[in-house]
Amino acid sequence: MDLSEYKGVFIFAQQVDNQLSNISLELLGKAKELAQSLEEKKITAVLLGHDVKGLCDELAAYGADRIILVDDPALKDYRTEPYAFALASVINTYKPEIMLVGATAIGRDLGPQTSARVHTGLTADCTQLEIGDFPINAIPGHEAEQRHGLLLMTRPAFGGNTIATIACPDHRPQMATVRPGVMKKIAPIAGAKAEIVSYDPKIKPNACDVEILKIVKEISTAADIQDAKILVSGGRGVGSQENFKMLEDLAEVLHGNVACSRAVVDAGWQPKELQVGQTGKTVRPHVYFAIGISGAIQHVAGMEESDIIIAINNDPSAPIFDVADYGIVGDLKKIVPLLTKELKTELAKKDA
Repeated sequence: MDLSEYKGVFIFAQQVDNQLSNISLELLGKAKELAQSLEEKKITAVLLGHDVKGLCDELAAYGADRIILVDDPALKDYRTEPYAFALASVINTYKPEIMLVGATAIGRDLGPQTSARVHTGLTADCTQLEIGDFPINAIPGHEAEQRHGLLLMTRPAFGGNTIATIACPDHRPQMATVRPGVMKKIAPIAGAKAEIVSYDPKIKPNACDVEILKIVKEISTAADIQDAKILVSGGRGVGSQENFKMLEDLAEVLHGNVACSRAVVDAGWQPKELQVGQTGKTVRPHVYFAIGISGAIQHVAGMEESDIIIAINNDPSAPIFDVADYGIVGDLKKIVPLLTKELKTELAKKDA
């Protein structure tokens, strides 16, 4: 493999029902950072689907300089074989140095299927990406073997108990799936336009062994905590599922949403979609209440970018206070109802 042939930073622009997923726009923001480090001028988005050309302007607004558009009826709904065939064909033709895919249900299937087809590695579920040297610290006496300008892909390992930084020095593209909510979207650029390149991978009509007979959409009753501006999050210290009513009352007064730690999900008190942390969702609300949460690194990694963090815990040495902007030491069963009452009173005065 001639590594010099591979240039540019590409992202897979995931769309479902002709609507771009947020992760596509987040990846464009990170791709722009990586491209600047590599002194690359163009960010390329790969858009697969059917009748999806109308999404190109939105991709351009969020940073795509070029869009490789693969429009085919076989790509109307996601199926592994035609999507992996199309994306692998794009990679083999345009030879990107870096290929980023969102770690969604679709991306976690598409990423490894595609990397196997193009004979490269893939680091899954990344929470950090940067350009750097590998090995990170040169081995004494072997400094000449240290590689420069590689994509360093960081992800939680062993159930979130450790952090691994991985590189792919000898194969291209360097591929990663990236956890939603971790990377920041750029502010949209009004009137931005991108070069649109139509590409036909020549998908054969019988290229897929899977036929979609019916699509059944499940409607989730839980709010998406990644979109919330205010989160009231509870941990094991809340004590029981019934005690989460206090957090729900506080969230209602603040027009926020309830979230939780992994321990709460493991105990069966709250559903998985409300979990914050390395094995849950990464959130960036304006205000994050950490109530009865000890502050283990696995949880902090999912909420440390919040604008304001308010911690309530009866243990003054709890690690959560190290990242909190404001901390209250005491019994949450007394503090939370009192806080809710006071906020309700103050907000009522404001509205009067």
